[in-house]
Amino acid sequence: MKISIQVQIKQHRRISTSRSPLFDNETETGEDVIDDQDTMVGNVTNLQVLPPYHYGPAEKGHLCFDAAFESGNLGRVSPVSDEEFDLFIRPDTCNARYRVWFYFSVSNMLKGQRVIFNIVNFSKTKSLFREGMTPVVKSASRPKWQRLPSKQCFYYRSPRKQGEYIFTFPFVFDVDELYYFAYCFPYTYTELQAYLDVLESQNLPYLRRELLGVSVQQRRLDLLTISHPANLADHVQQRVVFFTARVHPGETPASFICHGVIQFLVSQHSLAILLRKYIVFKIVPILNPDGVYLGNYRCSLMGYDLNRQWTDPSPWAHPTLHTTKSLLTSLDTSQNVDLDFYVDIHAHSTLMNAFMFGNTFDEGSRVEQQSVFPKLLSMNVEDFSMGNTCFNRDQIKSGTSRRCLAQELGANTLCYTLEVSFFGWMTNSSNGVIPYTAEACIFYKNTQYCLKKLFLI
Repeated sequence: MKISIQVQIKQHRRISTSRSPLFDNETETGEDVIDDQDTMVGNVTNLQVLPPYHYGPAEKGHLCFDAAFESGNLGRVSPVSDEEFDLFIRPDTCNARYRVWFYFSVSNMLKGQRVIFNIVNFSKTKSLFREGMTPVVKSASRPKWQRLPSKQCFYYRSPRKQGEYIFTFPFVFDVDELYYFAYCFPYTYTELQAYLDVLESQNLPYLRRELLGVSVQQRRLDLLTISHPANLADHVQQRVVFFTARVHPGETPASFICHGVIQFLVSQHSLAILLRKYIVFKIVPILNPDGVYLGNYRCSLMGYDLNRQWTDPSPWAHPTLHTTKSLLTSLDTSQNVDLDFYVDIHAHSTLMNAFMFGNTFDEGSRVEQQSVFPKLLSMNVEDFSMGNTCFNRDQIKSGTSRRCLAQELGANTLCYTLEVSFFGWMTNSSNGVIPYTAEACIFYKNTQYCLKKLFLI
């Protein structure tokens, strides 16, 4: 009986499906008859959706959806009417719990065609969509990502979906060309590799790029070392500041922050030159390259939330964490290294501004020392929020890099999580939210001065 019902639905809706090689072999694409999130393990591939009760070949205006590209995510499309479509996020690979990131393309539209898209299966109900955040869009002739107008987007409980939260936005295709939609500004593994290739080709004497390790799928785990060459000589005492980013692959703003840090530190800005003279900066720009490539939101290829695995990372299941932690441990135990700071960069899906998570200690001196960096940021960086900044040692966070490394590294190493909002920032004097953009994260407008004050005192 169940099979016959599914066949009838397919006959009425007539959805053409194909398969996406998410694991370098064939996987499910999320056909319309699939309701179980656990079985929706692949992205749609050139999925041409025909209107309900349409018979005959596809025509112009029958939209074609695709997410079978790097960092893409769209598991299923169900037509509600000729103009309305329910879109289902594909869960993270090997972990059906997380469904937040989406990134897909649409083609084969008519000029001026109007549609309504419903994102119907978010795994998190608390969202910055409530505060006015909207997805981003670009097209072939307009390659710059833009946010959709907030007045035309709606996040609400849907009676049609048994009271579940859905996100609805109308859209008009004003030109017949390829369009892309995404949860936030994408920053892919390939983009990072291209940027690092350009930096490496410049043969900068103060920049070193190394292959620290590889992921489960053999993608590069890059390590950048930025400092004056004299600091890297044997037996020279080094002061090291260590940054990591993108342990959670869907948190793309973390990559824009990390990109900005790298771009500033390799520049000829007088403060960058001064910092390179005294400090050795080590940066791992993407800790979870497989998750980033596959379009996951929070997990690795094997379904692990890597930022809960720092206590005992496995060399085969969590190789990028295992390698990075081994490097941090070796730096901490080296007689020639003072590991001053570790900062893990993230993006936050429910709060505004940039802010930090720090640790609490029994020793008063360590508590005071831990608070200096966030206070400097709050005094110098307009969008940094001391109100959102939190110091804790919650048990639930014990497997994170901030908590684990604070316990295992030396007492003089300060460990933080740096968060930046997916959406934007507010101040007491600002009139509403100021959205972040892909071109420039305002958070780093004055951060170089904080770096100087902090690392050179």
